[in-house]
Amino acid sequence: MRVLRFDSVGGASGDMILSTLVALGVQPEKLETMLSTLAMESFSLQVETTIDRGLSGTRVTVDIPEEHHPHRGLREISEIIVQADLPAPVEAMSLRVFERLAEAEATVHGTTPDRIHFHEVGAMDAIVDIVGSCAGLYLLNVDRVEIGPLPIGRGCTTCAHGELPLPVPAVAQLLQNFSCVQTEEPFELVTPTGAALLTAWAQDPTEHISNAPVVTCVGYGLGQRQLSGRANALRGMLLTDRDAGDDQAGTCLVLECNLDDTVPELLGSLCRQLLQQGALDVFTTPVQMKKQRPGTVLTVLANAADREAFVDAIFRETTTFGIRSYNVERIMLMRRIETVATPYGSIRVKVGTWKGRDITRSPEHDDCVVAAESAGVSVRTVFEAAFCIANGQESEA
Repeated sequence: MRVLRFDSVGGASGDMILSTLVALGVQPEKLETMLSTLAMESFSLQVETTIDRGLSGTRVTVDIPEEHHPHRGLREISEIIVQADLPAPVEAMSLRVFERLAEAEATVHGTTPDRIHFHEVGAMDAIVDIVGSCAGLYLLNVDRVEIGPLPIGRGCTTCAHGELPLPVPAVAQLLQNFSCVQTEEPFELVTPTGAALLTAWAQDPTEHISNAPVVTCVGYGLGQRQLSGRANALRGMLLTDRDAGDDQAGTCLVLECNLDDTVPELLGSLCRQLLQQGALDVFTTPVQMKKQRPGTVLTVLANAADREAFVDAIFRETTTFGIRSYNVERIMLMRRIETVATPYGSIRVKVGTWKGRDITRSPEHDDCVVAAESAGVSVRTVFEAAFCIANGQESEA
């Protein structure tokens, strides 16, 4: 289990979160490559290592040309994200963050999300911060996100709507059920982008890592403002389970629904879509429903943070009127990838380890398909050859 925990001294904003992820090892060049596909003006990421109140950290600044139309609605931002060439999990995660922002703003202003026009959040640098942070989380290959209590400022701030109390209403809406600490700082410490990112990633604030964790990496992201009595820093720590042996234990979310009137082809396309969005597994089970009607149970295994996106996809793409949702524990073998040389080419093999011993080896099916097509033989022939070589057995090929 790979967990990312955020602990804040000076608050949380989109650029601080992005800075923290870079400090934890995300390469800015990879982020710029992903983000360059966004249909907006050109930009660059400026990365510097600096010190705030004796604490060394990373500061990432989005360098952009002057922007003349920063006010964008949810639909316009969603189109920019969908049309970009982003990995499916990054796209889904980015859309979910903006949807949470729109829902919070709509609740505060007594309207609907589709009628919300973002001001500061709709500007290009904010979009880059949010999509870039989602891309950074994806590149770190994190299983779960935890956040500690967030510090909030005292007093009021001036924004597009005039003078508002701190935290601003949208942030207060987003932070419901999450722990906060009041400070004497007269500034906006947690911004709407920061609150939307962290609360979208850490959907269950009460869920914690099951075993005593080991800290594998620590990074500090620094904000732009100089605070009066504390470092404007957000700390990120990558954690892994300790004493977990050779298995990876943790929890995952199960989403299920019964279907008896959804076209099979649509169900097949939904399964592919959910896997592309980052589902851990998707499968269907034939069942007998009421009045002995034949039906299908759709089951989706996912990370808890992806719950909202997958629920939305299931409701949109099927005819179900309800979805069951519950957490389960799962235990997985430690795994690695090896490559074996066969008469048909190199084939990757997934190796599973239990209690210090390699107990299972499985050739990658996609590699076998490509090799079989190239050699003009059956996929089974390639699979069996790779399996025998990987397990030290004689191959009949």
